Amino acid sequence: MLIPKDADLTKWSVVACDQYTSQPKYWRAVEEFVGDAPSTLNITFPEVYLKTQGDERIERINSTMEKYMEEGVFKTIPDAMIYVERTQRDGRILSGLVGAVDLEYYDFSNDSTSLIRATEGTILNRIPPRLKIRRNAPLETTHIILLFDDREKTVVKPIKNHKERFEKLYDFDLMMDSGHLEGYLLDDKTKQQVQAALDELCDKDSFNRKYGTQNKDVLLFAVGDGNHSLACAKTIWEELKPSLSEEERKNHPARFALVEIMNVQNTDLDFEPIHRIVTDTEPEKLMKALKEYYPESSSEDNGGGRVVCLWKGGEETLYIKGGQSHVTTGLLQDFLNDYLEKEGGHEDYIHGEEVVRELAEEDNTVGFLLEGIGKLDFFEGIIKDGALPKKTFSMGHAPDKRFYMECRKIK
Repeated sequence: MLIPKDADLTKWSVVACDQYTSQPKYWRAVEEFVGDAPSTLNITFPEVYLKTQGDERIERINSTMEKYMEEGVFKTIPDAMIYVERTQRDGRILSGLVGAVDLEYYDFSNDSTSLIRATEGTILNRIPPRLKIRRNAPLETTHIILLFDDREKTVVKPIKNHKERFEKLYDFDLMMDSGHLEGYLLDDKTKQQVQAALDELCDKDSFNRKYGTQNKDVLLFAVGDGNHSLACAKTIWEELKPSLSEEERKNHPARFALVEIMNVQNTDLDFEPIHRIVTDTEPEKLMKALKEYYPESSSEDNGGGRVVCLWKGGEETLYIKGGQSHVTTGLLQDFLNDYLEKEGGHEDYIHGEEVVRELAEEDNTVGFLLEGIGKLDFFEGIIKDGALPKKTFSMGHAPDKRFYMECRKIK
């Protein structure tokens, strides 16, 4: 693990690149705050810039990684596993463990039965920039969070209860009024205890009893955040493997990906819906097409999926029925995919109702507010039905998302 030695960590640690994608003013404020200081802003690609910046920024990202390594920005901590606590703005605390997972146990296809699985369909146009960065990158930093279902709380809670026993690596306020972050280095004995507790969760018989299934393959980790980043790491590893000998494949650093793991049973962990915004469209035409696409839809509660539709000067609640998907997000997404392909327009994925309402006041724009998926149904749904529709859920609001902090060499 690589941790900055003397950097201002509030400037170093920046929120995940897939946040505030329709709010460039947020990222301008981050740039102004960071200035010339070492920062993960300079080694990641905020998706707000995907349409306006390309290869030049990617080259700058990779050269900045090299520069930080050459200038001694980092200290190296061998074989590290880090216990982290992220205090949200409302005072609630999310706790997890940062380490590396083996990509040989991960498959992001919709019908995957691997130990680590995607939870949502991938959005293909969000992968290529990350592939370009990772192919030539000497290191990685992560906003990936993998969830595990530890109902007896055997993995993280024992560490949380005795965190003062461990060396504190960092303790600082996050930028933009986004809470606080602490990290503690686990000793060898505790790492072994973590591994043993995870092994217990991998027992196939216990797993099937837990979910009322028969002979299902164990799902240990489901991707909570960073689906596309983990898919990118897997893709690069599969590209690299044919050029390596069997011996080289065993411990090549690109075989592994830096992640945070978190118990889905954490009571302070919220699942929030990810809303939609469509720009460069005609609201009346789009709404008419939505009702024609789902003729059973109604403004009265008919048992269908509830969607609040917003546009300048207008708001309508629809209950959608009749599609192929079992979740409301999938029903809406099926329509939007079809409509935007035929009629044009641009779609974005938004965290937070207030942001959608603000953006929907713009001309030629329609916003869609969705309801969240139940956290307790999360694992069972993936085990029985496979990956959810793309961008179905988010873990908390944008300011409470994972911030980049730790790095790791991948070459």
